[in-house]
Amino acid sequence: MGRAAEMTGTTPGFLRALGEHRLITPLRSEGGHRRYSRYQLRIAMRARDLVDQGTPIEAACRIVILEDQLEEALRLNERLRRSQHDQEPTADT
Repeated sequence: MGRAAEMTGTTPGFLRALGEHRLITPLRSEGGHRRYSRYQLRIAMRARDLVDQGTPIEAACRIVILEDQLEEALRLNERLRRSQHDQEPTADT
């Protein structure tokens, strides 16, 4: 956890708080140490940026979750648009 905190510019307590607010859920090593993915570290850094700007941690976590959901929805919409476009018959001229 110390290394993850160092990499994200936060403290171990901040990372624990993100877990308590269900923003990130690290895996555990056999020894019980928290193991964060690169994606989780990016999410933690985004939350840290919001908190540094004065956003309460609860609100920052919610914002990050909503941003992530929006990004995924936009990605799915684009995939569906491409799929529909590929299935459209071409006009004979």
